[in-house]
Amino acid sequence: MWGIHHARLHTTLKIQQWLPVGSRILIALSGGQDSVCLTRLLLDLQPHWQWFLVAVHCDHRWRADSTANANFVQQLAQKWHLPCEVVSAPELPKTEAAARSWRYQVFESVAKALDCTHVVTAHTQSDRAESLLLHLLRGTSPDGLATLLPSRSLGAIQLVRPLLGMTRAETAAFCQAYGLPIWQDETNHNLAYRRNRLRLQLIPYLQQHFNANVEEVLAQTAELLAGDRAYFEAEVERLAPTVIREHPPALDRLRLRELPLALQRRLIWRFLRQHLKRGIDFNLIEAVRFLIAAGNGSQSATLPGGQHLRVCGPWIELVRPTPPPPAPVPPGQGERSPPPSPLY
Repeated sequence: MWGIHHARLHTTLKIQQWLPVGSRILIALSGGQDSVCLTRLLLDLQPHWQWFLVAVHCDHRWRADSTANANFVQQLAQKWHLPCEVVSAPELPKTEAAARSWRYQVFESVAKALDCTHVVTAHTQSDRAESLLLHLLRGTSPDGLATLLPSRSLGAIQLVRPLLGMTRAETAAFCQAYGLPIWQDETNHNLAYRRNRLRLQLIPYLQQHFNANVEEVLAQTAELLAGDRAYFEAEVERLAPTVIREHPPALDRLRLRELPLALQRRLIWRFLRQHLKRGIDFNLIEAVRFLIAAGNGSQSATLPGGQHLRVCGPWIELVRPTPPPPAPVPPGQGERSPPPSPLY
């Protein structure tokens, strides 16, 4: 089989070199239209690229039909002469975030076990647009809006999303045109999930009343932001040694003052991320920026862990809480003093 989507993907891979010739590739195959479309495209392109292809299916055990879903995937893979690993969750993931974290752990471990160099997922342009909207509505930085990058590291493995140039409507049309079987996941219509409400209600509303191509323009925005993110990450990496002091932890506020606002915020975020496990938000970063021009001795509110930031000359220092002195031991309850040493 060879059509317009084969040609587009083939050309994209030649330009981007996301999946080099001879790569060992693990395909995340759920059985839905996007992953079935991706798997068929890669199998059809395989003779041109000499890839080794193998699939993995993650069974979260959330649904009553999850075993039937796994069997469907195994039968489809067998029909296509594609090796397939099925991994079931040892315990039910409690949230969507937990399920996603477990899936990516599975991808990495299975890829390592099979000596795969790449993992591919079937995220589409539609997914990228939805993710940008979800992050925007939740509140995030420009870096957070640069969502679903086409390629990123997953430990020692490279994670690739080859279908970010296709919409969900296009993957459905592809599967229909080639008569590909699809597993219908009923949870995709459950409006209890935020992404489903956005996909089934908000996106159609925006398409009808604001922009028929809203998915495309949102995905393009995410791509533009991804380019900015890569540039700023390189700049932060270059500047960090000149701004951040490791021991004792501090920021050079004179150096920060010379830098553009965007770099100030990113360097402050990097510094805080090294020392705080939680509580880093826009308000905290702005509070640190206030200290750049504050008087000597000025300090921030108390941070998580009882720490605070204090201006000390040219530095904004991270001050850790002083451990309390040991409680005095009541007379008679301490350890007995050892007997005096004999004189001879």
